[in-house]
Amino acid sequence: MGFTEKGKRSEQNDIIMTNGPLNTDIQTGKTESSVSARLSGIGEYYFSKKLREIEELNKAGKRVINLGIGSPDLPPHPDVIKMLQQESAKPNTHAYQGYKGIAPLREAMAAWYRQWYGVTLDPATEVLPLMGSKEGIMHICMTYIDQGDYALIPDPGYPTYQSAVSLAGGIPLTYELTREHDWFPDFNELDQKIADLRKQHKKVKLMWVNYPHMPTGQQASLEVFEMLIRFGKTNGILICHDNPYSFILNDKPLSILSVKGALETALELNSLSKAQNMAGWRVGMMMGSKNIIENVLRFKSNMDSGMFQPIQKAAIVALSLGAEWYDHLNKTYRERRKKAIQLLIQLKCTITDKQAGLFIWAAISDRYQTGYELSDDILSKCKVFITPGGIFGKQGNGYVRVSLCSPVEQFDEAINRIGVD
Repeated sequence: MGFTEKGKRSEQNDIIMTNGPLNTDIQTGKTESSVSARLSGIGEYYFSKKLREIEELNKAGKRVINLGIGSPDLPPHPDVIKMLQQESAKPNTHAYQGYKGIAPLREAMAAWYRQWYGVTLDPATEVLPLMGSKEGIMHICMTYIDQGDYALIPDPGYPTYQSAVSLAGGIPLTYELTREHDWFPDFNELDQKIADLRKQHKKVKLMWVNYPHMPTGQQASLEVFEMLIRFGKTNGILICHDNPYSFILNDKPLSILSVKGALETALELNSLSKAQNMAGWRVGMMMGSKNIIENVLRFKSNMDSGMFQPIQKAAIVALSLGAEWYDHLNKTYRERRKKAIQLLIQLKCTITDKQAGLFIWAAISDRYQTGYELSDDILSKCKVFITPGGIFGKQGNGYVRVSLCSPVEQFDEAINRIGVD
């Protein structure tokens, strides 16, 4: 039997109810803060949990080969590391920094966009350095989404888009990407979603897009970018393009901002994590109109105290690297891609051509119902981990993803283990 008075036992749980944010367990006497409502429905990131499982297997001597996570294992260019070392040794580089980054870094980012994407930006007003582009996703959602606003999220897509929208108080509205439609948006479907919401007097604020696409590797298309910009302008939606993979196994880097008039309705996130092997350095950037940059900066300036200046100086060196850097990087990834494809064929998976980025996306065989089953099976039997496609959305359930962030020797060992199975 339960009691309704505060401070007495509840029929639904074994805690003492309090007037504040604290709950006290009767059996243990332990008092803990109750979590905020915004965390309702937000689970721990899949890889966070999976890495713990893999760690336990490794502690037990199983030595798991992890081919699941896209964390580059190669170092940055030696000149980048040298610059960090030199600047870190100076006595006057350790203070708080400006929220917009140093001017030379913004200028280097703008020059990088001009050289590789053919996009001209004002480094003073249209470029915002970030501590990794992942934080930019959250900043954008917190800046533009009010409670109950909708945001379009790709399925399959990067899980952080949905989490950030939800944490900001918004409502994620998925749009399906399918192999039959080359993993591009179906604009007829999108128009119908918008029309249905308007009948209910509801509004879509943002649309998250990402090409080259993670996890499928679908390369960017100027025609699709043009359609996205028209869609954004027509419906008053901010198109948020996440573009960290454009240099990996891709001969023609493309920015959505290369579309005429894109700055009127779109912004772009980019990163040095993948193409410059600087994932742990946390250097990203946001490119957008002066108004967008100023709005996001209002939020960001309350969240951090600027990027370590030696890292900013090193990032300038990384952004100045020429074509030989990217050619050398992609030579390594091409060799690994061959091995990844060999492994997936061994698992009876089907791979589509012309994938870009750090991963290989493959459809599973009829032996398995979902990618989760295949992933769990080879982890259990072969101690090889690959990512189930279902973590990226329902449209990914019949797929798996293999990361190219491991040396060829590890791929060879994984192939041998699976072959024994």
